[in-house]
Amino acid sequence: MSQELSSEQIQQSLQGISVPPQPQIMVDLQMEQYMPDPDLEVIAKLISQDPGLSGALLKIVNSPYYGLSNKITAIQRAVNLLGSRSIINLINAQSIKGELNDDAIVTLNRFWDTAQDVAMTCLSLAKRVGVQAGDEAYALGLFHDCGIPLMLKKFPDYMKVLEQAYASASAECRVVDTENKHYNTNHAVVGYYTAKSWRLPEHVTQAIANHHNALAIFSDESSRNTPLKNLLAILKMAEHICASYRVLGNQAEDHEWNTVGHLVLDYIGLSEYDFETQKQEIRDLATR
Repeated sequence: MSQELSSEQIQQSLQGISVPPQPQIMVDLQMEQYMPDPDLEVIAKLISQDPGLSGALLKIVNSPYYGLSNKITAIQRAVNLLGSRSIINLINAQSIKGELNDDAIVTLNRFWDTAQDVAMTCLSLAKRVGVQAGDEAYALGLFHDCGIPLMLKKFPDYMKVLEQAYASASAECRVVDTENKHYNTNHAVVGYYTAKSWRLPEHVTQAIANHHNALAIFSDESSRNTPLKNLLAILKMAEHICASYRVLGNQAEDHEWNTVGHLVLDYIGLSEYDFETQKQEIRDLATR
């Protein structure tokens, strides 16, 4: 049973951190909302492709207004809970907040493209290796880099620094270390607080905070932090498969994976050969 929220309640819920939505997704959603009978499945599928819209949706549905006993990450369930009228109010609110100039859209296309690709790959890997709920794995893939557009808003030279960070990644220098030197913060920290503001589950927000701290996490061979390790293992494999190092970092080689990949595969129990097979199968599926 959906609980409808007014435009005023939607606006109040969306105060604070906002990741701009992808313009083409907004166009498709606007077209669907003007249909005589908007299809909630179509709407959920469109929203699930965009980090900003998905985050805004989960922030609302995980709010005290709905009183859910457990926070959710499934976009279809969230759409069903809100209902068509509340979803339309959400879309309209985000369209007002999401106006971007052409240069910003071109730059952020790199972020939007990799977010959707990594999310879908996380979902596929979760099903294949069976160590994490698919909804949570998808959510982490979609949201793990949500700090990037916010860093770009504040620091116009951010993408150049991010490329430098990927180029410098090693056992001694994490991607986020380079960002910290320039800005005294980084996209993982900003993404963590953004995810917290969206009321995502704690282990998902912790995975966002630590997604460039994988070497330290997986060097700890104890049984601690199993939910975090499960999520991070899926994410790091997905980032490598989707070549985030190339799309976001403009690098020909994945220096971060070269440092941590063997620990991730040991944790999951995959050989290099098995992983290469999985990688090729997933890439083949993506091109069909």
